[in-house]
Amino acid sequence: MANTGKQNEGGDWLAWNRTAWDRQVDRGNRWTVPVDDEAVERARAGDWSIVLTPAKPVPRSWFPTSLEGVEILALASGGGQQATVLAAAGANVTLLDNSPRQIEQDRKLCERHGLEIRAEQGDMRDLSRFEQGQFDLCVHPSSNTFVPDPEPVWNEAARVLRPGSVLMSGFLQPAFWIFDEDKALKGELVVRHSIPYADEEALTPEELKKLRDEDEPLCFGHSFDSLLGGQCRAGFVIEDMFEDEMDERPLDRHLPSMMATKSRLRANQP
Repeated sequence: MANTGKQNEGGDWLAWNRTAWDRQVDRGNRWTVPVDDEAVERARAGDWSIVLTPAKPVPRSWFPTSLEGVEILALASGGGQQATVLAAAGANVTLLDNSPRQIEQDRKLCERHGLEIRAEQGDMRDLSRFEQGQFDLCVHPSSNTFVPDPEPVWNEAARVLRPGSVLMSGFLQPAFWIFDEDKALKGELVVRHSIPYADEEALTPEELKKLRDEDEPLCFGHSFDSLLGGQCRAGFVIEDMFEDEMDERPLDRHLPSMMATKSRLRANQP
């Protein structure tokens, strides 16, 4: 079930989030801070890892044995934490992100290490600039939180991946979104919202103003039907998953807040 309301029309929330993530670079948000130079050089030597969620590295078994020449789409993955590492490990990396400043973090890191990536600004739901079956692998960190409906993302990923290729994606599990955020940050789990969730619909005008004043992006909470079922309907088969915690939130004492999936595009895709 998709969210309804003005945010689905596109412009306002997409522009809000572009500006918010640009400003989060200045604030030093953890998802905007590039890996250090040592991590890039280790990746050149074959010692590398990336994250889709806050803490747990993606299992190396999810990747091909060698990344040399592998065509990877780093989808909504700006910030210098995935694309540059994968490029240093030998992959041909294309990065697409909504935030120009996030993209710039990767460009600067690549320039410093003599690496090349194709980096473009765009909406993760629209990959029409790329050809069908262009990529061998899609790496998609926990960023579908910033679109009203993840199913267009899965559909587009399926189109640009070759049959048999892998999509790796992270996301917040639905239970995270049902609790009052301010109370949760104080250690209280108080149910306030329902799924699907959208900041613009669920929050008061005062709370939305606070988000804007603090340069926070607008968020959306999705159901398992759209997060997992949506991948299956797009043509993917979920092969593996893991759970992860997020910043010691009270929910994590009872249920991990985050998840990541490894999904393979069926070989009989049209």
